[in-house]
Amino acid sequence: MEIGNALRQLPSVDRLLQEQTVAALVTRYSRPLALDAIRATLDAERAAVRAGAPPRELAVLVAVVEAQAAALAAPRLRRVLNASGVILHTNLGRAPLSPAALGAVASVGAGYSNLEYDLDAGARGSRHEHVVDRLQRLTGAAGALVVNNNASAVLLALATLAAGREVIVSRGQLVEIGGGFRVPDVLRQSGARLVEVGTTNRTYVEDYAQAITADTALLLRVHPSNFQVRGFVHSANLTELVALGNQHNLPVVDDLGSGSFLNTAVYGLAHEPMVQESVAAGAHLVCFSGDKLLGGPQAGILVGTADLVARLRRHPLTRALRPDKLTIAALAATLDHYLRDEAPRSIPIWRMIAAPLDGLVARAERLAAAVQALGVPAAVVPGETAVGGGSLPDETLPTRLVALRVEGEAALAARLRHGSPPVVARLEHDQLLLDLRTILPEDDEVLVGALQAALAGPAA
Repeated sequence: MEIGNALRQLPSVDRLLQEQTVAALVTRYSRPLALDAIRATLDAERAAVRAGAPPRELAVLVAVVEAQAAALAAPRLRRVLNASGVILHTNLGRAPLSPAALGAVASVGAGYSNLEYDLDAGARGSRHEHVVDRLQRLTGAAGALVVNNNASAVLLALATLAAGREVIVSRGQLVEIGGGFRVPDVLRQSGARLVEVGTTNRTYVEDYAQAITADTALLLRVHPSNFQVRGFVHSANLTELVALGNQHNLPVVDDLGSGSFLNTAVYGLAHEPMVQESVAAGAHLVCFSGDKLLGGPQAGILVGTADLVARLRRHPLTRALRPDKLTIAALAATLDHYLRDEAPRSIPIWRMIAAPLDGLVARAERLAAAVQALGVPAAVVPGETAVGGGSLPDETLPTRLVALRVEGEAALAARLRHGSPPVVARLEHDQLLLDLRTILPEDDEVLVGALQAALAGPAA
């Protein structure tokens, strides 16, 4: 059939709108969305016809429009099952929240709250007070403040304490972080002038001492939470920097990044500096994230001396960087898990880190059996889970993977990503691998259902 004639056989937008199924989309979603679905379907059909395909029947196009409308109406931000083997997967939203944190968010978000209202005084209050006491008890710091992420926390600290003045930092700590952002670029936005000391691999406390001038505002330490330098290396430790800072009446700001409250060495990992340790060592301000090893919502947390935190609170940037009520609710509930000594069994990332290997073996064997029952070869193989998310670089935990060796494993991975819920696996050595350590046990049956749907899809 001539292409021109074939194109003329395609229905118009108005013709498709007359179909009962398509007309119902206007009521179900909206007229603009239904029209977008129709136009997208017709555009794709015209392109196919021009490429030599015969025009499809009206009923087929109606079904395509319906599917297109459902896809357009679906939320862009969706829950995903993380079977990738990276616990703190930045691209997948880092730390999942605990049921208690989710409940706190739902409770506060469902109506009004006393976010900035003092119920005792019957007058205006401060949103920061909802977490300050918890952070003080957990860290031993006299003051605390929460902003929207850790980069903001460091930016606020430098803008408040060092705008127009010098900040001394080790050259080896000025690295690039996620998304192509570089620590020096972020820090310069504060208006401070960075003074780099030492070399990439070796920096001594004497390097900081020699760089101090009358224009020095503070000493900054940036914990290398997402990289390691090995071999001929040295870094000035926090105790040395605090002693030097006190000698010259200069505050020391410790950017921990990952912000662990638990000793990671207990779980077979390298020791990650803990917030309590930095406070005990005398750091005047400690900055860390809420959604890394703390296991809560995205937030930047500052703890330190009362006078410095008070200065930060008064800075105009604090209002621009303040967290919302949902973040505060989730963070308070997460901190409560630590105060009740229940973090390893209640906070999802710590449940994953603490999960015993024998339990992972049993779960992996059940999942492999469920896949084999579908006629698909599956085996349980040893593997390693990464902590990820800018925490504990190169550190892994032993795990058990369910390995599917099928033709078209990349196509199967794509079908899993497009499922409901989407599943993110990884591909290695012509196999699709599913890591059970990054799947909570209560999601095992959901994962089985997602696999069944994906394996029932078109042959790869």
